[in-house]
Amino acid sequence: MAAKMKSISVWYFIGWLLLIYGILILGAGVGILSEQSPPVMAELHVGTWWGAFLMAIGVTYLYCFRPGRQQ
Repeated sequence: MAAKMKSISVWYFIGWLLLIYGILILGAGVGILSEQSPPVMAELHVGTWWGAFLMAIGVTYLYCFRPGRQQ
């Protein structure tokens, strides 16, 4: 009796990468907030926004392309 093999979408793994990169960038962005001499245009909090955006996209990909989901 052969087991039924299901493939995992590459977008699922890309979702994990985006989530991990988002966490790292968000952490770096939050770390910049506590510096004594902030970088130019630090009031925009680009790292924080970009990290949150990547995390949201990563979680969306993980949800939409999770293994076992009926297509």
